[in-house]
Amino acid sequence: MSKIAEGLLYSESHEWVKVDGNVAIVGVSDFAQAEMGDITYVDMPDLDDELSAGDDFGALESVKTSSELIAPVSGKVIARNDELEDKPELINEDAYAAWIIKVEMSDTSELDTLLNAAAYAEVAK
Repeated sequence: MSKIAEGLLYSESHEWVKVDGNVAIVGVSDFAQAEMGDITYVDMPDLDDELSAGDDFGALESVKTSSELIAPVSGKVIARNDELEDKPELINEDAYAAWIIKVEMSDTSELDTLLNAAAYAEVAK
């Protein structure tokens, strides 16, 4: 059974969001990493890229498959976890510690479209 961290918001495409003021810290859920298997590569956007909620912002590759990353919120990329370039397996080790990007949100009301942990548990079965 995959872990679902309380206090985070989730998209139906299995990204998680931790809100820190006007910043969304984005990663992928434990369910997503478990489904993918051993992650071998993380494709991330560049700093200052503008993201729109619902659009692709990168991808994960594993020994089994490749999966697009979908932006859960709109805004500007203000940080990326460059450690994942050399150690993509950190996502497999702890999906909730291995954030991928930080986004300065342009519309915090988009958070209302995301799922809480209980609602995400119904999606991640």
